[in-house]
Amino acid sequence: MRTLFSWLYAPLFFLGFLAAGLWLVGDGWPLPMLLGLLAVAVLVATLAERLLPYRREWNASHNDEPRDLLHALVNEGINGLGVITIPLLAFLLPNPGLWPSHWPLWLQLALALPIADLGITLVHFASHRIPLLWRLHSVHHSVQRMYGFNGLMKHPLHQTLEALGGVVPLLLLGLSPQLAALLGFAVGIQLLLQHSNVDMRIGALRHVFAWAPVHRLHHLKYGRVGDVNFGLFFSVWDRLLGTSLYLPEYRLGDDVGIGDRPDYPVGYVAQCVEPFRVQRKQEAAVVPEGLAGALGGVSRR
Repeated sequence: MRTLFSWLYAPLFFLGFLAAGLWLVGDGWPLPMLLGLLAVAVLVATLAERLLPYRREWNASHNDEPRDLLHALVNEGINGLGVITIPLLAFLLPNPGLWPSHWPLWLQLALALPIADLGITLVHFASHRIPLLWRLHSVHHSVQRMYGFNGLMKHPLHQTLEALGGVVPLLLLGLSPQLAALLGFAVGIQLLLQHSNVDMRIGALRHVFAWAPVHRLHHLKYGRVGDVNFGLFFSVWDRLLGTSLYLPEYRLGDDVGIGDRPDYPVGYVAQCVEPFRVQRKQEAAVVPEGLAGALGGVSRR
């Protein structure tokens, strides 16, 4: 039963909640109901992490839940404001009428996801190359453990930049507020899966979806070793960027965080301020032998 759960969890969670979101919007429910559905997804993800944890110690509280809740509330508020302003932006921006609004809503979402994912992935990739962007993005990488809810933990400015990278191309094509809300909901669901502490198995689906067994490697704290697997939804972009990595035999432990910043602030306000302070790096963390050996026989996906 545990083995079956580990294989079914990710696809059922992803497709099940997306289907529920599509039903809510398609049936005319108010868009804020998607936030309630996202809260249900958080509860399901938390329960699954207790039933089948990847690292049992990652389920232990690090006194980070209140901070992560603040990050999530602020960032979901930013997403909500973005949806509210779409009618105004649609009025100000020229609408070429290119978006297939006559398509079924699920098919529109299927088209919107890869377009948004490409923009978000490129902003994410740039955030590991441009020092100013890295200062903002480092807030997300400062986590000392991985569990679903801290996927929503991001500096509000970086959250805004990623959202713009994903939504602006769609705005120019003429997407609706309903589709934008669904897209934001889908991002929340995917972040819960990417950072999940569930010991999931995804097999060949790793070639399609950037779920936890793929994305965990992005949080390795050893300098450039973690500059891999940037995609939010899909793995194809990392293939094109040459940044895909899969290490099925290596299990992360105390490998998460920022290796040269073990003293990174943990409070919400301190984390929001930290990118604007003088950066004082410490000695870089040393790659452990087990990981070095795994990288020696690296498997490119």
